[in-house]
Amino acid sequence: MEMTVQELYSAACEQHKIKNYDAVFKILDEIKRRDPKFKEAYYLEAWTWNCLGNSVKQYYALEKILPLLDFAAPEEKNFATNVLSHIGEACVALGLLKEAKEFFVLVVKMFNSPDTGLVTSNLIFCENSFEDSSPDSFRALYEEYKKVLADIKPYPKKFYAHKKIRVGFLSADFRNHPVINQSWSLLTKLDKNLFDVYFYSNVKKPDAVTEYLRKTAGTWRDILNLTDKVAAKLIRDDEIDILFDMDGHMGNNRLRVAAYCPASVQISGIDYMNSTGLECFDYFLSDETCAGDENFFTEKVLRLPHCLVCYEPSTKLEPAAAPPCLKNNFVTFGSFNKFRKITDAMWNAWKKILDAVPNSRLLLKDDLFATVDGKNFVSNKLKSFGFDLNRVEMRPRTSTYLVEYGDMDIALDTFPYNGGVTTCEALYMGVPVVSLYGTRHGARVGLSFLKNVGLDELAVDSYEKYIERAVGLAGDWELLTLLRRNLRTMMKKSPLMDSANYLREIQAAFIKILSDERNANA
Repeated sequence: MEMTVQELYSAACEQHKIKNYDAVFKILDEIKRRDPKFKEAYYLEAWTWNCLGNSVKQYYALEKILPLLDFAAPEEKNFATNVLSHIGEACVALGLLKEAKEFFVLVVKMFNSPDTGLVTSNLIFCENSFEDSSPDSFRALYEEYKKVLADIKPYPKKFYAHKKIRVGFLSADFRNHPVINQSWSLLTKLDKNLFDVYFYSNVKKPDAVTEYLRKTAGTWRDILNLTDKVAAKLIRDDEIDILFDMDGHMGNNRLRVAAYCPASVQISGIDYMNSTGLECFDYFLSDETCAGDENFFTEKVLRLPHCLVCYEPSTKLEPAAAPPCLKNNFVTFGSFNKFRKITDAMWNAWKKILDAVPNSRLLLKDDLFATVDGKNFVSNKLKSFGFDLNRVEMRPRTSTYLVEYGDMDIALDTFPYNGGVTTCEALYMGVPVVSLYGTRHGARVGLSFLKNVGLDELAVDSYEKYIERAVGLAGDWELLTLLRRNLRTMMKKSPLMDSANYLREIQAAFIKILSDERNANA
């Protein structure tokens, strides 16, 4: 007897579980031949492409579902919500942020509940990439997020008389993740005579970094499988004085845990470079340069005197001895920032830079370039801006990517969402970074890093100056050679890598804010 469409779909799901993706596609082709409107087939196809790292085909599969959805049917609301959420995420990976925002807005309007908290976070995350975003536009989104917290009853403020301050770190990224390179000192080197450290880990896939932190942590708590309420009670029972949420509106965040206000004082920052928009956080960690316009914050801004992070590289790999322009006889600009951070305005600026520097090249690196579909997608975008594709190289991400800074003369930062660890890595490998800064925190990270290293002249406040500075630097090969030789030493001697000074500053800040909040609530 011939299998029904539903039976075929079940068989495809079974093959997906064992990662037999060729069989999945074969079965799905048969389902679509028999019933072209069987929505679940396209959804499973999209999920399979996601597992294979192909965001382009994932997007196209999800796109086929949209005309088949009945948004008015109550029984289809959950399925529609999942489709819209995932196509929004695919749009983010492809740099289609306006489209992503539209899909996330639809989800929020359809089904605003605790289950859509991460979707609303995605919506807020996207807002960071729009140049015309204002404090009011962010606050409107924060109000939407607060709706997903309507079921939460926060704990009353409570302070403790511990001999040492209990600091709890909350994150999904206690693993081999870029944020670790900016937070290692904070996580592992706080003075044990003054602080007791607790980790609240939401890590989905633990690795060697996770295990190291677990073994060296004062107290380690896995909260991945705990409900928000139970996780919050765990923090409350641990009598945490300062809870530091490192994720903000990043993926897999546990902002709902923080919304219970389980700790005496709560801070956000480091991984997510903007306000959370939530009253449960008392402070946001920044520095004197990076903070910018405080109207973008709902938290009080905790301004460290020098730098909001301390960069600690995970490798001691030496930079290339000389900039590649000396052997290539042309300048290579580059960006290893995530593709989603590159706006249309950035593409226009980069095109003008290449046009002004004869024979120059542009080197890009992202997960998107691991597939032919991804490269073709980006190639078509570049053609629309008039790029000569022979002057652009697209490379997939690799674990040994740091050595590839040896192929780059000048790094181009993104705007308005600046690079963080990416900028540190470029500088550490001897590559100068040209950065454009604005008024809000996430658009001033490059300025802060460059100023701390002593290269603040490479941070500018307009596209015209950005283009001019990149072009000017490209014409000074002697300076590029000097920077290649000396940038690492400059970094090591700067506040950006001065672990001892960073710890002094942040420990003093922790002691002060706890005292201030205790006095204010006395």
